[in-house]
Parts: sequence; C-alpha cells; structure tokens
Amino acid sequence: MLGFSLSQAAAADPKKLEHRHRSQLRMRFLKGGEQAITDFELLELLVFRAIPDRDVRALCKMLLIQFGSFNGVITAPVSSLRKIGGVGQAVINELKIVQAAAYKMAQLQILDKDVLSSWDQLIAYCRSRMAHLIQEQFRVLFVDSKNRLIADECLQNGIVNHVPVYPRQVAKRALELDASAVILVHNHPSGDPEPSPADISVTLGIIDVLDALSIKVHDHVIIGKAGNTSFKARGLI
Repeated sequence: MLGFSLSQAAAADPKKLEHRHRSQLRMRFLKGGEQAITDFELLELLVFRAIPDRDVRALCKMLLIQFGSFNGVITAPVSSLRKIGGVGQAVINELKIVQAAAYKMAQLQILDKDVLSSWDQLIAYCRSRMAHLIQEQFRVLFVDSKNRLIADECLQNGIVNHVPVYPRQVAKRALELDASAVILVHNHPSGDPEPSPADISVTLGIIDVLDALSIKVHDHVIIGKAGNTSFKARGLI
C-alpha cells in the first residue's frame, strides 16, 4: 500500500505547485494591487507571462541582482538583458511593453499642460525615462508660447560619463518646431546629479545661441538615481 495519498502526490508535483503559486500571486495582486506584492513578485508576474512552463523565480532574482531594482530591469538595454541566461525575446518583449506603457502614462501627465505649472509631473516623466539609463542621454523638451509641450526628443546619446551636445543642433530643431522655449535634460549614470564644469559650459553656450533667436531656456535638469538638480534652482542660469 502506498505511503501517501494521490492528493499528496499531486501537491508534491512541481508543475502543480508552480501553478498554485502563480494563481495565488495573481489573486493577491488583483485583490490588493501593487501594494500587496513586492517588486520581486511584480517581476514574476511579468516574466511568467513570457515563460509559462517553468519556475521563473531564480531568473527574476538574477535580474534584480544584475540591474538593482524593478525599474532597473524594465529599463535595462536589450543588449544587457540578452546576456542574462534564460532571458529570451519573449521576456524582453514583456519588459519593454511595460517600459513603454510607463513612459506613455508619465507623458500623458504633462501633455497639453503648462509644464512650468506641472513641474513635479515633468520631473517624474524625465526620471521614468532617464534615471536608470547606463549611458548619458541629452533630451530637449520643446514648448510653445504657453509653455505647453510640443515635443520631447533625445538629441544625443553618449557614453557612460559624457554626451556631446552642440548648441546649433538644439537651435536648429527648436526653429523647425517653432518652439518658444526649451527645457534641457540629461542624466548622470553615476547616480550623482551634481553639474560638472562641462555641463555648465555647454548650458551657457546653448543659452547664448538660443537667446539670439529669442528662444528661452527655462531650465537644465540633471537626472540621477540619487535625485535631480535644477540649474535654475541652483542659480546657475
């Protein structure tokens, strides 16, 4: 006679245990929302959509170790994600869909609004796009005479600690968009948002060029993991 019941055997089946775990996790999320689960569990919810036939907890743990946080995982470059064993195109697709949705939701908070009066939402949007990048990126927010966002464009990508910026490139695009003003934004992958002498010099150069065209520079914001710095608030412009 067997020493355990059929129900016990079913409970010990790894596939059934994993199915039960996933069902319980989904139910907890549906009932309590994001407050009811950890970042690790939220990542699980994403990854096991892409890998439905095996336990993904070890892979999720590896992703969080490698990229530091849930935000770090979904914003990680595709090339870096591919280096993680077990991460295929299906996983990358799920992560990048969530990243795109997060960007879109943050952007909707500032569209058709006076961005100077919606500064907190503007910073939240910039942080969602740039705080976890591993290379420097220089973006320009172009606004009209009522300070409404016309366009948000990445004008230059750089290396880990430098991005080349050309004032004439900013001026050319501002004229093409008929912008009345701009907000400059770039990130420091080191995490420290303190402006460098080069940051200050480039900013003043852009101000000089745009001023001749009657285009105002409202601010230059540096985004870092540790926070952000406004040139205007610091009295640098």
